[in-house]
Amino acid sequence: MPDSALSPPIPPITALNCSMGLSNCSFANLSAISYGDDECYGSHSLFVIMAVAYSAVVLLGVVGNLALILVIARQRELHNVTNVLIANLSVSDLLMSLVCLPFTFIYTFMDHWVFGAVMCKLNSLVQCCSVSVSIFSLVLIAIERHQLILHPRGWRPSLNHACLGISLTWALAVLTATPFLLFSRVTDAPLKQLPSVFQEQYRGKVVCVEEWPSREIKLTYTTGMLVLQYITPLTFIFICYLKIYTRLQRRNNMMDRIRENKYRSSETKRINIMLFSIVVAFAVCWLPLNVFNAVIDWNHEVAMHCTHNLLFSLCHLTAMCSVCINPVFYGFLNRNFQRDLRAFRLCKTVSAQENEYDMVAMSTIQTDVSKMSLQISSLDL
Repeated sequence: MPDSALSPPIPPITALNCSMGLSNCSFANLSAISYGDDECYGSHSLFVIMAVAYSAVVLLGVVGNLALILVIARQRELHNVTNVLIANLSVSDLLMSLVCLPFTFIYTFMDHWVFGAVMCKLNSLVQCCSVSVSIFSLVLIAIERHQLILHPRGWRPSLNHACLGISLTWALAVLTATPFLLFSRVTDAPLKQLPSVFQEQYRGKVVCVEEWPSREIKLTYTTGMLVLQYITPLTFIFICYLKIYTRLQRRNNMMDRIRENKYRSSETKRINIMLFSIVVAFAVCWLPLNVFNAVIDWNHEVAMHCTHNLLFSLCHLTAMCSVCINPVFYGFLNRNFQRDLRAFRLCKTVSAQENEYDMVAMSTIQTDVSKMSLQISSLDL
């Protein structure tokens, strides 16, 4: 395969569409800009700021998701469909915090790969899988919430259904990420094309690149992944929660006519706000990186600008903030979760009655909403 089919040594972007190697792009055109130009990397202060920001996101993502997983695993009474799906989401976010953030940050600022051939393949694979599992988990949670609120007397998923859904989610995630296992490799070929002034600096160093059979195959794959991992799931989730919002508003109005209940009205409003917020948070976090990926996939000359690494880091960091947002929405805004977390930390036994979750947002709408829906369903036309 000719060298022009290799991605240049710009860190592979493995976010929503999971790749951004620049097929059929001449590395020689990039070498004078991407390497050896200190102005392209900014000041030392900028590097420190980015390092602190990435470290903070990693810390919050690991601690938050690990705490959520441990609390759910510890309390048997919390082993229901919604919480199992939330735990699965937290597992994928935990993997993203441990793999996507540190490896991508280090590779972006080092401009060469130091983690070996196996990790080159696994890094892209794990990142793509984590993103897929995260969005597919959100879809499963949306389906469960939709059935609970709109069809309380109809079919509702059981724990077995949830486990089956989780298995299918991981299987589909691995399947869609397989191309990275096939096409990612470590090579020094792009570095050998550098001007002679940089040859000594990069002697013995390698980069992790994606070697695609053709540019057309790559564009087909990345565009398909953009649709599969962002556009379609987000549209589906938005429709589900729009229907949930409409139904809750309708029931709230009925409750106002039946009897004055300010507390339930306030709770319904809070739930509606959280439902909308979680969808917006996901869309906002991942939108910049998706736009960045799409622009460079279809117009790779943009990557020749020396601000590429900085722009990518900012977009990537914004997307990775989603691993912190989920524990906040699903856990730390929940008073009962905070109590369970304190009890877990103190190794105290907390009764099931004290630990009934008033889960919020997409992950957790109070069980009493379903009870209310049974009481009012006869009024729905």
